Amino acid sequence: QVQLVESGGGLVQAGGSLRLSCAASGHVSRIITMGWYRQGLGKEREVVATINDAGITNYADSVKGRFTISKNNEKSLTYLQMKSLKPEDTSVYFCYARSTYRANPDYWGQGTQVTVSS
Repeated sequence: QVQLVESGGGLVQAGGSLRLSCAASGHVSRIITMGWYRQGLGKEREVVATINDAGITNYADSVKGRFTISKNNEKSLTYLQMKSLKPEDTSVYFCYARSTYRANPDYWGQGTQVTVSS
């Protein structure tokens, strides 16, 4: 089992920056991919960024060049550095982990609110 806890959300003005953190615990050695998703009010959850064991990253087109995902070698911490924030980035941001568990490979944090004011 894996547990994920996010922190770092809040209110920021457009153009500002925030850094989200995700602390993983449990069987972190079973994690093969970490990521961040977001869900705006009345919208579906969408992927923001992912990073795998090899350090390969992928970003949604809407955040490329503004957001950076990173992790520590122990896979216990994952970060999302967000710059040049826009009002449309306002969402609940969820930390995500894909593990090697066959029965239940996907894990989610409880979410952290990011609000960008214009």
